[in-house]
Amino acid sequence: MKRFRSAVALVVAAAVFATSVVPVADAVAASPAGARVAAAAPPSSGNARPPAGPPAPRAVVDALALDPATEDRILALDPLHVSEKDIRDTLAGAPAPRIILSHGGVFPVFLIMWSFGKFLNKMGYPEASIRDPASGEWSYTPYDTTDRLAGLIAWAYEHEGMRPMMIGHSQGGLFVVKILKRLAGQFGDSARVYDPIRGSYQDRTTIVDPLTGKERPVVGLSMAYGSAVGAGGIALALPAWWEPLATLRKIPDTVDDFTGFFIDADLIALSFTGNPLDVQYEPTGTANVRNFRLPVTYNHITVPITEDLASDEGARAWIDAYVPGKEQDTSGLSLNAQLHVLWAADVWYSIKKWWVLELQRLIRARRGEAVPDAKAAVAPEPRPVVAPSPQPAAVPPQAPPPTAPPEPKPAG
Repeated sequence: MKRFRSAVALVVAAAVFATSVVPVADAVAASPAGARVAAAAPPSSGNARPPAGPPAPRAVVDALALDPATEDRILALDPLHVSEKDIRDTLAGAPAPRIILSHGGVFPVFLIMWSFGKFLNKMGYPEASIRDPASGEWSYTPYDTTDRLAGLIAWAYEHEGMRPMMIGHSQGGLFVVKILKRLAGQFGDSARVYDPIRGSYQDRTTIVDPLTGKERPVVGLSMAYGSAVGAGGIALALPAWWEPLATLRKIPDTVDDFTGFFIDADLIALSFTGNPLDVQYEPTGTANVRNFRLPVTYNHITVPITEDLASDEGARAWIDAYVPGKEQDTSGLSLNAQLHVLWAADVWYSIKKWWVLELQRLIRARRGEAVPDAKAAVAPEPRPVVAPSPQPAAVPPQAPPPTAPPEPKPAG
């Protein structure tokens, strides 16, 4: 724990004093931490490498190794109310959609997103569905290419049968939005499949849809869920993120659910009243887009440091009971939890929801049943409600002092 806190202190110092952006990918590859993670990487699905080309039609759904009783329990789950007991008794051991975490751009901020990945794993999400299937890294640099990530998302859906999710912090949040636009064809009308196991692109721009067995292009695929926290501000001065303000936070239909998180008075993302750059996220079509404003007590750099929440009994129970749209009071939690729990709980709620929805679609496809459109299967999530800070008691208005009656006018 002391070692991790030291790393966090280094992150804070780097964010304050850095005058240039260091490409994280090269630093991670050369670091001892990166080597240790790669060595400890969990194996990808199965022991053998998947074929270089697309899987045969129905190969993915037919390979689903769940007994009928477990499938029935999964189909009976309510995706809007997935409890810790549901994860422990029903979802444990079941496959899960791939989660792609994208960290900020200042070295070594990747350590912070690792904390969130470990939080997800301790809450019950499969580790192999979070870490890169080849390197074992917990998160991806925002300086990667949109082509590679779009191709990886296509590969993951084709080989795992469930649409991925993507969660970004700071510049990583900008990267999430850029990936959505790449899938929508904004930066090119085709994209090649990227095989992360072999570390190379494949010579094709289509996949075999694992649920229908039909060929479909990479461009136009959608993710189940995406989110960004603290995305914008100072980073927008970098050429990689230059885009007209009119489209900067427009979310295309290449994601079903998207949540944009803002932190009040965030001096790095420049989230404060009156800033013309601090506009809300909006859908360009049918995507369900939410905007969530976190309290001023949250810190731009450290908000994803959440691993300890999974070991905090009070915070874990609060997170388990969390439902968007209800007033959220965190005053009974530890101080550490109060600085992270709203973001962690809301993202975890959406992840659980889409884990169930995507797995239910995969099971129905395996059974030969009609696969419903996931977006239409549930109502949009309500807007979050955060308990307001206590206000001083109002002072009752004072009655005006009595006025003397006017003197009578003299007669005559």
